[in-house]
Amino acid sequence: TTWNNLTLRITGGTDKKGGGNGPVVVLMHGFGAGGDDLVMLGSALMWAGLPKDVRFVFPAAPIQLEPSFGDSRAWWNIDFAAREQAMATSGGVLDLSNEHPKGLDDARQLIIELVGDLGTILGGTPSRVVLGGFSQGAMLACDTALSCDTPLAGLILLSPTLLCRDRWQQLAGKRAGLPVYQSHGQQDPVLSFAMSESLHGLLVDAGLDVTWQPFAGQHEIPQPVVAGLGAFVKQVVSA
Repeated sequence: TTWNNLTLRITGGTDKKGGGNGPVVVLMHGFGAGGDDLVMLGSALMWAGLPKDVRFVFPAAPIQLEPSFGDSRAWWNIDFAAREQAMATSGGVLDLSNEHPKGLDDARQLIIELVGDLGTILGGTPSRVVLGGFSQGAMLACDTALSCDTPLAGLILLSPTLLCRDRWQQLAGKRAGLPVYQSHGQQDPVLSFAMSESLHGLLVDAGLDVTWQPFAGQHEIPQPVVAGLGAFVKQVVSA
């Protein structure tokens, strides 16, 4: 369906099309992926035994990248030349912890409004909402969760990195106790495992309840993560 000029893919629920009043999991894809990139993850989680009334919403990011790459989208643009320069001066570790990307604020506001409109979009007010994403989508999910006052049942951070360190440190305390699932590949060549560990430490220090799942892999969502995430979602939507 469409909402506010965004394409939303909706699955699950009593009719497998988002029906009912069950919990909702909103998952946002990473930079350069298509809007349907995480739909199969939702299917895998349902196969893992989530309650049948759980619904999934997969928003497609608003920025269309170079058409020659197909349905390649982004929540905000990336200055790759600046990234290469930053890595060259930091020993190969991409440290974005002091960066506030241009476009992040607009993307955050869009997701805040989306979550607020879920009852209207789905035709049934969600009993609980879990927000999350992969890579750039995980950064957006984290920034949104820390910035807004919307009640959340959980936060999913798949291969994220630390942005806006000072701002996130200032805001994180108000989410103390929020269940978080965070995973990251120890050989990730795209977003540093060490910086994901720094994000993990920031959230734990602020009192969030983080389930931390490192894995021997790269920038991906392997089967052990799917299994761990399934158990996490089942727990937080049933609490």
